[in-house]
Amino acid sequence: MKTNDIKKGMNIKTGQLGTPVSGIMLDNLRGNTRLVDVKGSEVGLFDEMGSVYAHDILMVEVDGEWQEIEYTEAQLKLKKQISAMGW
Repeated sequence: MKTNDIKKGMNIKTGQLGTPVSGIMLDNLRGNTRLVDVKGSEVGLFDEMGSVYAHDILMVEVDGEWQEIEYTEAQLKLKKQISAMGW
């Protein structure tokens, strides 16, 4: 599934905290960033809501099964640019 196809309310796994954690999608938007309720408490951090780069979304739950994400060219390009900056 592409990140642009993830809908509000779907369960996801994201990797922006360094370790994959659960989250709930909070928007129906498309593009390089999405609004997510991230469950950082799973790894000893705080739960928070905010923007997450689409390339940091690792998996989405569809009909009770976890599916890997396919990224767009633009999302992969942004990931490469951010990695080059050392972030």
